[in-house]
Amino acid sequence: MEIIAPKPLNNIWIRRQQCPCGDWKCYIKADGDDHIANVSQMTKSETASSSSQDVVFTPYVGQIFRSDDEAFEYYSNFARKNGFSIRKARSTESQNLGIYRRDFVCYRSGFNQPRKKANVEHPRDRKSVRCGCDAKLYLTKEIVDGVAQWYVSQFSNVHNHELLEDDQVRLLPAYRKIQEADQERILLLSKAGFPVNRIVKVLELEKGVQPGQLPFIEKDVRNFVRTCKKTVQENDALITEKRENDLSELLEACKASEQKDEGFVYSFTTDENGRVENIAWSYGHSLQAYSFFGDAVIFDTTYRSITYNMLFGVWFGIDNHGNALFLGCVLLQDETSQSFSWALQSFVRFMRGRQPQTIVTDIDSGLRDAIASEMPTTKHVICIWQVLSKLSSWFSLPLGLQYPDFKSEFDMLCRLENVEDFEHQWNQLVARFGLGSDKHIALLLSYRASWQISYMRNFFLARTMSIEYWKLVETFMKNILSPQSSLLLFFQQVGLVCNFGNHKKEKQLYMPAKTCLPLEEHARSILTPYAFNIMQHEVMLSMQYAITEMANSTYLVRHYKKMEAECLVIWIHEDEQVHCSCKEFEHSGILCRHSIRVLVSKNYFQVPEKYFPLRWRPESSLAPLDDSFIQSSANEYSQVFHALSGSLYSESFISKQRFNYVNRELKQLLEHVQKMPTVDEVAASSAPISVSEL
Repeated sequence: MEIIAPKPLNNIWIRRQQCPCGDWKCYIKADGDDHIANVSQMTKSETASSSSQDVVFTPYVGQIFRSDDEAFEYYSNFARKNGFSIRKARSTESQNLGIYRRDFVCYRSGFNQPRKKANVEHPRDRKSVRCGCDAKLYLTKEIVDGVAQWYVSQFSNVHNHELLEDDQVRLLPAYRKIQEADQERILLLSKAGFPVNRIVKVLELEKGVQPGQLPFIEKDVRNFVRTCKKTVQENDALITEKRENDLSELLEACKASEQKDEGFVYSFTTDENGRVENIAWSYGHSLQAYSFFGDAVIFDTTYRSITYNMLFGVWFGIDNHGNALFLGCVLLQDETSQSFSWALQSFVRFMRGRQPQTIVTDIDSGLRDAIASEMPTTKHVICIWQVLSKLSSWFSLPLGLQYPDFKSEFDMLCRLENVEDFEHQWNQLVARFGLGSDKHIALLLSYRASWQISYMRNFFLARTMSIEYWKLVETFMKNILSPQSSLLLFFQQVGLVCNFGNHKKEKQLYMPAKTCLPLEEHARSILTPYAFNIMQHEVMLSMQYAITEMANSTYLVRHYKKMEAECLVIWIHEDEQVHCSCKEFEHSGILCRHSIRVLVSKNYFQVPEKYFPLRWRPESSLAPLDDSFIQSSANEYSQVFHALSGSLYSESFISKQRFNYVNRELKQLLEHVQKMPTVDEVAASSAPISVSEL
């Protein structure tokens, strides 16, 4: 096997795969990888199907090839499809023609010659696969019109052994090859301390293949790592030197940025030799964003660099338009509670001592301890999407065919809004699937107050748990984590992307009213389009609820079809206060449908000002709003659409043919419009800004 030489390495980022349960043998595969695996499996099946149609015909005497390599490749493909492999045997050379004969034989051709046993106490007695098989293809070279060509002079396809099935033949040594890209990956993972079995699992996950379906086996990886020991050591020295140099460059870049940008802040730690260990930084515009939107913060620690063996953490917020805001980032040498504590201390110092109301993270015991120590008044929430993404890795294997039922019941548990209901149904779930002694069930139970909705309804999260927001965060991370060759270029990339994201100019999109309620019109005049869109949905749904007045200005609000649990709403007339048991306003800052229903019943034509938090108003926007569209065109566009739709309605009912045509075309038009990007999506999905363009 050809060994790659050590060379400068790109900064490669991978998702953290160590399970929070603490068992190093346990690793995480996100549910999204299952989709990749399924797509990959479909692709493999299609490839296999197409390749089976591209028949490699049986070689025959007289068949001509342009070179002996072409003939070997052809015979090798034929052999693989027929359950065996081949090897090169004898070659014959002459002074005029050079090599003029090549013999290719079955891998089981001939017999193993007895070797002199080594003078050891327990010599290995390995059996030979050779059994004297006579399958072969002999080539002879000839010159025709001055051009050399090879023809098949002898061919036999008679074997004296069983031929292998397709899933077995791929395991023959001739077909087990580790490509150069995989060699680099194996060396990096080996350097990072991954044992061979974990390396194989990581490669299977990254390639989206089922266990055991790589083009090589664990033994090949172990032999490769052993053979490359010297190369690994050289790479280790190279990476250590690169890490020290690049961290020094990064520190100098931070110092330079501090001189150019008064708002830029950074912090770092060093080891006993003065080498940089951890480093964090933030920008002036991030501090400004935090002053408006620092109530709910995400601390994303999904990715780590295996080139530098460092964890990358990013603090995000959410603005009044639903965008992901970059607030700061950190590179940590390890994932201990001490390192996380230093990171949190640095972030709070960057933000001038102000701690967030709520911080959202992944499951991590070290991070939980650090938050409890450094942010004792901050509510700690575990992102439910991070929990759900781990279920497949934790339970699909032990539960087998029962896993889909378990997943469905777990999803229902996540939505329960009563603590007693959750506790009861959790116990039933554990008992039904026999998971009483499972370590991951115990882990989830110990964290339940941080991820299950009934425990944290009064935690303010500002829509940070919506799937749309997390897609924006993931897009942001992908734009930052393009493979840079140095931390300096990475630092520049972070600066460009976060500056672009935090300074986008928002367009004030026209949001038409969907009800006749003055209360809706009032909300539209105060909230940003993003916040109004959410509240408008609640206003529309409020019409489906009935209210029953109870004692002491309390109201029982229930859906007319009883599709969900009833809610208790308290209305205090003197203070214009409304409180709902669903806690949606405390959770998101948007008034719920139950409260709106009560306000409408009390003849409120406007929502009290206190229920329009500043964080959801246009005046808290970080960039100037482009409201020219609304001021100049909203009414005009609305009139045009009403006139056009009215004419279309009357014309389409003249005949059935007209109606069918309009109905078909409108569906296609609506589908096309819905696929068009909004302003937010254009900004979020823009390609990473190249540092080379500076």
